[in-house]
Amino acid sequence: MLAGDFPAVDVLAIAAHRDDVEQTCGGTLLRMAARHLRTGILDLTQGESGTRGSAAERAAEAEAAAQILGVTHRRALDLPDGAVANTLENRLKIAKVLRELRPRVVILPYWEARHPDHATCSTLGYEACFLAGLSRLTGAGVEALAPHRPFKIVYASLYADVRPSFIVDITPFIERRHAALMAYQSQYANQPQGGGLFVPEEEIRERTFAEARHYGLLAGVRYGEPFVQREVGLVDDLTLIPVQSI
Repeated sequence: MLAGDFPAVDVLAIAAHRDDVEQTCGGTLLRMAARHLRTGILDLTQGESGTRGSAAERAAEAEAAAQILGVTHRRALDLPDGAVANTLENRLKIAKVLRELRPRVVILPYWEARHPDHATCSTLGYEACFLAGLSRLTGAGVEALAPHRPFKIVYASLYADVRPSFIVDITPFIERRHAALMAYQSQYANQPQGGGLFVPEEEIRERTFAEARHYGLLAGVRYGEPFVQREVGLVDDLTLIPVQSI
């Protein structure tokens, strides 16, 4: 889509639906791009089962959001919207993308979620990361690509009731983050369809900024996005650990 020759990316966010990344880690992708890192997004579904908007509308909106976020590469797979399953076929589809883009860091949704697609995406993405590093892996064309396993996997935990492992300061990027989300007018503009399910357009800014403000306060910055990592961290110099204790 944005780069047909599959250039490598440094950070790849994998999500079930177009607009999930914008909600949970769009500010982080903006911050990474500002540091001259190459960022990418892999959406697993086309959005054909959504209450609002068509798959074609969401594809155009995702393109516009990608431009705002400054990502190097974005694409969507063809997994069924609302029925994402952790199958070998789907793991291989993601593993092929991982071998093509060769990210050092992968961002996944937190593994517990209200929407089953989000929870499944978390497990599916992790297992695909493992498979992508196997030298004898075959199927879906992966054998034509060199093995690759991301160095780091982190989980975007904005909507999970858990204590974050760390916060990314997105203060300079909060307005562009919001603009990327609002690129999805089929989802967030006021309209009769799904009116009882969706937050009114005039409340979206207040809610998303309040969430970012909450997580920013935890880390001593204005706006932040939360993440969880499963493994322990490593510190080289105690005097350089950020966030004041008292």
